[in-house]
Amino acid sequence: MTPETISVIAQETVWVAVKIIGPILLSSLAVGLLVSMFQAATSIQEQTLTFIPKLATIIIVLMIAGPGMLQMLIDYFQGLVREIPSLIG
Repeated sequence: MTPETISVIAQETVWVAVKIIGPILLSSLAVGLLVSMFQAATSIQEQTLTFIPKLATIIIVLMIAGPGMLQMLIDYFQGLVREIPSLIG
């Protein structure tokens, strides 16, 4: 196993992780921004106000995109396991 092979595998792993986590983080960021703008407009300075909308958003995104995310992870892992003989030998 060469350093280039390890670098390619690490790069693919990071890319899969970004594709899986990206929708969750972006939706949570958008909801947090909307709640923060609402707080600024109404002068409500409650720190815990953003927690429930963000949590609900994450749950909704996982319900909608979760099966696709899981399938992406399974496909990557199966491909990696399939390549083990060629990576070692």
